[in-house]
Amino acid sequence: MNILLINHYAGSPKHGMEYRPYYLAKEWTKEGHQVTIIASSFSHVRSKNPEIDSEIKEELIDGIRYIWIKAPPYKGNGIKRAINIFSFVWKLIKNSIRFSKEIKPDVVIASSTYPLDIYPAYLISRFSKAKLIFEVHDLWPLTPIELGGMPKWHPFIIILQISEDFAYRKCDKVVSILPKALDYMVSRGLKSEKFVHIPNGIDIEEWQSFTDPLPEEHKSVIDRFKNEGKFLVGYAGSLGVANALNYFVKSAKYIKDLPVVLALVGQGPEKEKLQKYIDENELNNVILLPSISKKSIPALLSRMDILYIGLKRSPLFRFGVSPNKLFDYMMAGKPIIHAIEAGNDLVAESGCGISVPPEDSIAIANAIRKLMSMSKDEREKMGLRGKEYVIKNHDYKILARKFLEVINI
Repeated sequence: MNILLINHYAGSPKHGMEYRPYYLAKEWTKEGHQVTIIASSFSHVRSKNPEIDSEIKEELIDGIRYIWIKAPPYKGNGIKRAINIFSFVWKLIKNSIRFSKEIKPDVVIASSTYPLDIYPAYLISRFSKAKLIFEVHDLWPLTPIELGGMPKWHPFIIILQISEDFAYRKCDKVVSILPKALDYMVSRGLKSEKFVHIPNGIDIEEWQSFTDPLPEEHKSVIDRFKNEGKFLVGYAGSLGVANALNYFVKSAKYIKDLPVVLALVGQGPEKEKLQKYIDENELNNVILLPSISKKSIPALLSRMDILYIGLKRSPLFRFGVSPNKLFDYMMAGKPIIHAIEAGNDLVAESGCGISVPPEDSIAIANAIRKLMSMSKDEREKMGLRGKEYVIKNHDYKILARKFLEVINI
């Protein structure tokens, strides 16, 4: 089967995020399918964008055919990002006949965060007589309306709304990363039988192959705390506003009587603010360490006693969340403090930790106390439940096969 996946932001191990298209495509190629990913030459989420000196460039990565479409760079969410989006979509539309003839897809998957790529995907699917799948990562235009405060009558919002409604009407199936989005989609015209939930996941084999040791800076700090008998509560990832790390750091004020250290590993725009708060409040039980390579993450998580994940409150989370960081934590087999308010809760569902309200430092501190009071054996059993759950439900091998079942229906 020839599979065409259109994702503006698609990445790879070579380019960085977004990884989901790559992991699904890798599994499909293992099953003998031909997979082509069409993506923009520029994406703000990639660590490295492809070098491109023509309108269209092809590249083969791990057996997956990538087609990069040249689109202008941008910063932030202003007019230049809109130009980037419309440039990518227009060039896809302009080349839709060409792509349908060259790729000859049996299925076309429109998978960008925004819904505008449904138009070229629809055209290519019609020219090729292929099935059309609409994959939903986030709900647009609801996201810029509720998070960005954009009015419903804004021209950009109107264009997005027309596109989203068109996608629900014309697609053969919707694959939603969000587990609780069905009712909303039905309200926009989707037939309920078209809805399938396939969450984010993790490449189990790849994760188990990551055996790089910790950098010496991290190892020496963690070894010192371990030798002092400290109980380590870890966080690994971006230090951004959305991660609500100010509440995590503040929780250290309420556990100064315990031999506990909060260890945050990563980079991000909030790092200076967090360090300033730590210094001003003389929190010697909190340490900030630089980010590490993906291949060293298992080594880092294995040294922690428990792990923390949190997100700021957002009305959009009522449709569910599927954070990739959580799967790394669960694979590490450690108990998790989950400070996210959403339509789903994998930590509670799997029984691998304690869920607390978001943006609540005292609740986080109490969860640390509770987990610390458990025996080591109890914590190990709790962590193991998370690992078993993610292997059973979130391995990309399983998710890719489920996606193929959707295509073949």
